[in-house]
Amino acid sequence: MSVMNEVLPDDPRVRRAASTVLGVWEAIDREVPIEESFERVDVAESRGYFLPDEDERVRLRYAQYLAERAALLSALQGMEAVCGSSGEAWGGRRPAFLVALAASTLLVRRTRELLAIAGRSRLLRKKLDEADAIHGLPRKTFTQLYRATTSIRRLTRLRDALDFYLETRLEFADQAGVPPFDELIPRLEAEVERARNDGVGVRRRLRYRWFSFRRRHHSAWKHSVFRLFRWSGSLIADLKQPGVKPSGAPKRVTPALREELVALARPGDVFFTRHDDAMSNLFLPGFWPHGALFFGDEAERGRLGLALAPGLARLAADPVRFLEAKKDGVRFRHAEETLEVDCAVILRPPVNDEIKVEALKRASGHAGKLYDFVFDFRSSDRLACTEVIYRGYHGLGGLGFELLPTGGRLCLPAEALIHQALEQGFQVVATCGVGKGGLLKGRAAEMALHSTRCGI
Repeated sequence: MSVMNEVLPDDPRVRRAASTVLGVWEAIDREVPIEESFERVDVAESRGYFLPDEDERVRLRYAQYLAERAALLSALQGMEAVCGSSGEAWGGRRPAFLVALAASTLLVRRTRELLAIAGRSRLLRKKLDEADAIHGLPRKTFTQLYRATTSIRRLTRLRDALDFYLETRLEFADQAGVPPFDELIPRLEAEVERARNDGVGVRRRLRYRWFSFRRRHHSAWKHSVFRLFRWSGSLIADLKQPGVKPSGAPKRVTPALREELVALARPGDVFFTRHDDAMSNLFLPGFWPHGALFFGDEAERGRLGLALAPGLARLAADPVRFLEAKKDGVRFRHAEETLEVDCAVILRPPVNDEIKVEALKRASGHAGKLYDFVFDFRSSDRLACTEVIYRGYHGLGGLGFELLPTGGRLCLPAEALIHQALEQGFQVVATCGVGKGGLLKGRAAEMALHSTRCGI
């Protein structure tokens, strides 16, 4: 077996995964505690049903949990591929190991918090298993999610990782002063202590619960599934919707179509995209869940008259084409990353070049910020995908976007942004991958976009 090279703290894979984990942590710090989010569950349980406002809060909180979980699983998947599966490999890849352990312990805590609440309320378990047409959630999402992610093997592996960290703690000290580990390690320490305290007797409880599960078999599933100490058994099952498309199937936006899309776009254009099988589709309303802002290449920006500050210009150097907020933060990205999708649409704002320059400058000022897992647009210290577009264009050239109240927060989902943009005269430049069409332009593109929004 070949020995993997040592992984350094400045490895881009490590830094991006660390940014994702820190983004989730900071989102959790800002959230209402999960117990308070479900504080009226006992009242609803005694009543026998949820009131409409209670129902909305439950669905919103569950959607937020799913978004956090998917982000952590993605970071963990990437770091597992880098740091290996045992202490023999972990020693030379400590930065990746730290991020993987941080994602693991945080995911375990968040999962256990939700399960502790759901375990006390049959009504809540049934509610989370209901279909939700608004967010595209099919029936049995909650039960299927946890059936797919039960693995005692992973529990054992997590315990081994905790033991390795505790036994070699001092050897991680040289990472403590290096960003982003100066933030990550103190938070990890708290999670490790919490995991140690929660882990007393885990082995004994697991043996008993596994025996109990086998004895009662399938008829007792609904009782035992909410009591087991859960962990991820299949990362891909969490990140992709099973059955939507064959495993490994290529994206409908091929490299050739991607080049055509980029050739049609102009700096300041807005892209909306979709992955057919992304889990994020299940808890974001509508067909289009994601947006990105097109910056073009350096030559195009020069012709437009856009001059970025030196630090930003380095980040946006060719072959960068987009500014996009994803789970690893607000970053300048290559077209190969942003447009590795199944569907895309380009909208062009009805403003002159001066306004576009100002909008792109405003948006670029948010590069490097963390992702907003809370989806609260009232603050700008971290941004969600559509917030990059909103903060770039709102108030310029007569454009204005209305934030929508959702569960006590104000945000702008991609579908709502598309609707408001079209009402203000944004032009549909092209669509790609919609229906049976390849790349469509003009009137055909308009019809394709509207077919995704009204079912015609």
